[in-house]
Amino acid sequence: MAKRKAKQLLIVDGYNIIGAWPDLRALKDQDRMDEARDLLISQMAEYQSYTGIKVMIVFDAYNVPGPGRQIEDYRVEVYFTKKKETADEKIEQIVSQHQNKNRQIYVATSDYTSQRVIFGQGALRKSARELLHDLESAGKEIKKEVEKTRDERFSRRIALDEEIAKIFEKWRRE
Repeated sequence: MAKRKAKQLLIVDGYNIIGAWPDLRALKDQDRMDEARDLLISQMAEYQSYTGIKVMIVFDAYNVPGPGRQIEDYRVEVYFTKKKETADEKIEQIVSQHQNKNRQIYVATSDYTSQRVIFGQGALRKSARELLHDLESAGKEIKKEVEKTRDERFSRRIALDEEIAKIFEKWRRE
């Protein structure tokens, strides 16, 4: 899975995913939305780094005054919509901006209405559950690679007879 999907783009409906993933929903239910957003961004950054898939996250600010903004956090583009603009509208705009750039676009959302529009623009849907599964799979692969690297790093470079290894260990301790 590592680094072979360079021409793909994943657009994440931030609040939809927060409401769907148990860990993030628990933070939201405890009125810790900032932490839920930060955790989602960091998880998606790790996913982007490992898979090579470009990730953009859109957070809905429909009832919040302001001009909207775009930031880059952990190399993930994060959008906060402007007042009276929904996340779905922003996602549709991003899809239309990137659809002609010879890349496959996925949109992570479980919003049925948004899914229908996304299909019409040629993007593919990834449900919140599918994205969580992909994230967990990537996490397991990362863990395996870290363990393999650690084991290789601490293994002996030269195969030694057990008796000789004991002699060297004795010399090392003296």
